[in-house]
Amino acid sequence: MRINEIQDLIKFVSKSGVSEVNLETDKVKLIIKNSQKEKKGQVVEQTMVQAPAAQVVTQSQVAPVPAAITTAPAPVVTSEAVPVPEENSNYITVKSPMIGTFYSRPSPDKSNFVEVGSNIKIGDVICIIEAMKLFNEIEAEVTGKIVKMLVDDSTPVEYDQPLFIVDPS
Repeated sequence: MRINEIQDLIKFVSKSGVSEVNLETDKVKLIIKNSQKEKKGQVVEQTMVQAPAAQVVTQSQVAPVPAAITTAPAPVVTSEAVPVPEENSNYITVKSPMIGTFYSRPSPDKSNFVEVGSNIKIGDVICIIEAMKLFNEIEAEVTGKIVKMLVDDSTPVEYDQPLFIVDPS
């Protein structure tokens, strides 16, 4: 693992609110612990990384970071902010079950899992969300027709962010 990949992973863990992440490969065992401590009215986040040589590095030792930066949520990028239409209150909003990168197709040379107007049923794969180099297939939990796609391909999504609007009728 390169140092910039480890730094990106530390930032991801700090923003996600997860308390601990363990990652083990053939060459590296990485443990990232995220705890919040209060210091003179400020919240200071400490992230510890355990490297193969049993070195423990605290994020505050690497570089002091203002509390406002470490606790601010990541910006959400969406194609457009679209509320669920009120005249069709029977529409269902499919939301992201996790933080990650949204992909509407299995690979760049393949077609989208679903398009506007596609009929879906429970268990159909409707998108992929990549989180920490893991590609998670998101399956439909409702049967219906895709009315609107709310997120562009290859954009970051937050937990519980609306992805699709589905007409269950």
